[in-house]
Amino acid sequence: MDQHWTELQVSVPAQEVDTAAAIAQMVVPYGIYIEDYSDLVTEAPRIAHIDLIDEDLLAKDRETAIIHIYINPEENPAEAISYLTRQLDRQQIPYQLGTGSVKEEDWAYGWKKYYHPTLIGQRVVVCPTWEDYQPQGDQVVVRLDPGLAFGTGTHQTTRLCIRQLERYVVPGCSLLDMGCGSGILSMVALALGAGRAVGIDIDPTAARIARENVEQAGLNQGRFAALCADVIQDTTLPGRIGTGFDLIAANIVADAIVAVCPSFPTFLRPGGTVITSGIISERMGEVSAALRAQGLEIVEEQESEGWAAVIARLPQ
Repeated sequence: MDQHWTELQVSVPAQEVDTAAAIAQMVVPYGIYIEDYSDLVTEAPRIAHIDLIDEDLLAKDRETAIIHIYINPEENPAEAISYLTRQLDRQQIPYQLGTGSVKEEDWAYGWKKYYHPTLIGQRVVVCPTWEDYQPQGDQVVVRLDPGLAFGTGTHQTTRLCIRQLERYVVPGCSLLDMGCGSGILSMVALALGAGRAVGIDIDPTAARIARENVEQAGLNQGRFAALCADVIQDTTLPGRIGTGFDLIAANIVADAIVAVCPSFPTFLRPGGTVITSGIISERMGEVSAALRAQGLEIVEEQESEGWAAVIARLPQ
């Protein structure tokens, strides 16, 4: 009997599609595609090297983008919908949500051919669990299964963070992963040799899935913990997870970074490093200023495809 995947269709203003797509990629790792015709008239001739555009395409709505999200039959779509709507509301992105279903034979077997091991940075390879991949040289492989996972390393914001983790993770170091989502950053740090990683997320589903992903990847071995907590409100958190972390990774949006950055000096050891990402380029200066206001020194600012990362250090 054919199983059916759940399809979510999220319509958002075209100018919000990048942020909304980043949220969607936190809902499922491999099951999304985006309809965005906002630049159709100017981009299609350049990309396709043609002067004639199909009339049906010209009739497409160029003010609205549609993000299609596909949920594995074994997962509960209500969890994905709840997370998605909370995050869109939090970012004040107007949206319309529709649901449907597709047969497993039309989706589950066809889409896997598009997803293969992906080299991110110089060493880290994010690999679907069904792929047989042998690392080359000093590469490290992080394996993720599709399903309800919040972030998989493929979005620019996560790529920026992973590239910095390659630089700053040293054997035995400790990482605090703020807004851990799928746990991908903790997984990368552990694969690179970190001795301990702690994931914090305000969403209980994310914290649970982070634990499952790290366990499934064989990276736990007593080195990882994830919990649902509000870094801003929970004054007991330092006592529960400890302080003196070598690294903090915060791949969250600019507003959230600004809100939680007063806690960075509490959790970092003197000389420790914080890696922030999930920042649209226009707000990079605002995030840097907020970090400086907490006594942190800006080490580096990076941009990639409209997204930014800011790396800072707590003075000795």
